Amino acid sequence: MLDFPIAMVATERMEPTDKELLLACRRGEEPAWEALVSRYQRLMYAIPRRAGLDEDAAAEVFQEVFTTLFQKLADIAEPDRLHAWLVTTAKRKTWRLISRERLHAHSPRANYEEDADELARIPDDALLPDEALLQMEDQHRVRAALGQLDERCGKLLSLLFFQTAQQSPGYAEVAVSMGMPEGSVGPTRARCLEKMLRLLDKD
Repeated sequence: MLDFPIAMVATERMEPTDKELLLACRRGEEPAWEALVSRYQRLMYAIPRRAGLDEDAAAEVFQEVFTTLFQKLADIAEPDRLHAWLVTTAKRKTWRLISRERLHAHSPRANYEEDADELARIPDDALLPDEALLQMEDQHRVRAALGQLDERCGKLLSLLFFQTAQQSPGYAEVAVSMGMPEGSVGPTRARCLEKMLRLLDKD
């Protein structure tokens, strides 16, 4: 789960949590809204794209997801579960768009109302089975947890796990980069991983 390039990892540490951003959005703080959109924009585009939709359709899903979020800011009962809410919402809107396109492709325009009724009967909890999507969700969770670590742990784990195989440094290089004894790299790594796993367990 930790095998993607360091370029994909947020560089800032101790980023605000989803809950903190959502509560700030409720207070009308525009920078919080911009930060929230920036945090999730790639994942919200990836869900419809992985499901086979083109860029225009993915942009439509993206727009609908965040429009719905804006409209329901005050209604989300568990702000710390925002990630799950966004993913579920994006999946539902993606599924509905795919279903609508299929209906229109195989039905005459005169039957539009019948098509709409059929679409309305599609269950909201319909899932999109896609292993690539699950992997991207895991990567997002790891990036988010890494961003909440202190600067020392964030830098150490980035050096050890988020480089390509060709760039990955040994403990000696990491020790020099971190300004710490080589013998301390292993124990510090273990402590930092424990912190990160605790953050992931909260999700």
